[in-house]
Amino acid sequence: MTTTAQAPRALVLASYAAVCSIWGSTYFAIRVALVDFPPFLIGALRFLAAGTLLVTYARLRGHRWPSAAECATSALLGALFFVVGNGLLNVAEQSVSSGLCAVLVATMPLWATVFARLFGEAVSKREAMGLGLGLLGVLVMNFGGELRSSGRGAVLALLAPMGWALGSVLAKRLRPASGPMTAGSQMLAGGAAVLVISQVLGERVPAAPSWRGVAAVVYLAVMGSLVGFTAYAFLLRHTRAAVATSYAYVNPVVAIFLGIALGGERLDAASAVGGLVVLAAVLLVSRGKGPRGRSAELRVSSSTPSLPDIFPNGGGSIRASVK
Repeated sequence: MTTTAQAPRALVLASYAAVCSIWGSTYFAIRVALVDFPPFLIGALRFLAAGTLLVTYARLRGHRWPSAAECATSALLGALFFVVGNGLLNVAEQSVSSGLCAVLVATMPLWATVFARLFGEAVSKREAMGLGLGLLGVLVMNFGGELRSSGRGAVLALLAPMGWALGSVLAKRLRPASGPMTAGSQMLAGGAAVLVISQVLGERVPAAPSWRGVAAVVYLAVMGSLVGFTAYAFLLRHTRAAVATSYAYVNPVVAIFLGIALGGERLDAASAVGGLVVLAAVLLVSRGKGPRGRSAELRVSSSTPSLPDIFPNGGGSIRASVK
C-alpha cells in the first residue's frame, strides 16, 4: 500500500482495516437496530447525534457558523445523503438482507456516472461498458429468490445509492467548504429532515428497547459516522485515492460475512454471481478514464459520501468525483 505523505505504515494499514470493517459492518448494525427502532428514526438519532458532536467540536476549534448559502447547500446534500441514501437503505433492510443491500449500494459509482453524464460530463467507453455490466449484474441478482420476493425493499435498495450518487455529483459542482462545521451541518440538516419524515410517518421511540438495539444505534453514530469517517479522512491524506476508495470492494464481503455468521442470512447462487458482476462493473467504472484521464479525488463512498474532511488541517475535502 503506497502512501502519498509521511505516515507510519502501521497507522495507514490500521485506518484501512477500520474503514473496511466498520463501514462493512454498518449494514448488519442497521439490521440489528431495526429489531427495536423504526427505520427513519434510526437515521435521525444517528446523524443528529454525530452532527451535534461535529458542530460542537468545530466551534471549540474556532470555526465560524455556516452562512445562509452554506446552510442551503448542507440542507440539499444532507437530504440526498441521509434521507434518500441512508433512510431508504434502512427501510430496504426490513425485507432485504444486509449483505445483499451492501452489494446494491456498491452500484453508487455506476449511478454517479449516469448523473454526471446528464450534467454534461463525457462518459468513456470503459465507463459505458461498466454501466452495462452493472445493470446486467443487477438483472442476474433478480433471478435469485430474495430480490424477487422483497419487491419494494429491492427497489428502495437501488434508489438509495442513486441519492448518494446525485449528492456526490452535485457536491462536485457546489463545492462545499471542507471542515468539521460543514460535515456537521450536513449531518444535522439531513438528520433533521429524516426526523420530520419519521414523525410524519408516526414512528415512535420504543418504550423498552433492547440493549442490542440501543447499542446498534450508538455504534452507527459513533463508529460508523465518526470513527470510520475519521479513518477515511486519514487515508485520503496519506494514500492514493484509488487505495483509499478500494474499501468499496471490501464492504459487501464484510457485510455478507456478518449477515451469514451473526444474522442467519443466506445468499443464493444468483445473488452471489450477480453481486460479483456488480463489483466488477464498479471496478471498471472507477478506472473508466484510463491512464490519460485526470485522477479522481474520490469515486466511491458508502456511509457518508462527499462529506468534507473533519480535520481542519487535513488535505482536501472528501468529495465524490466522477471524472
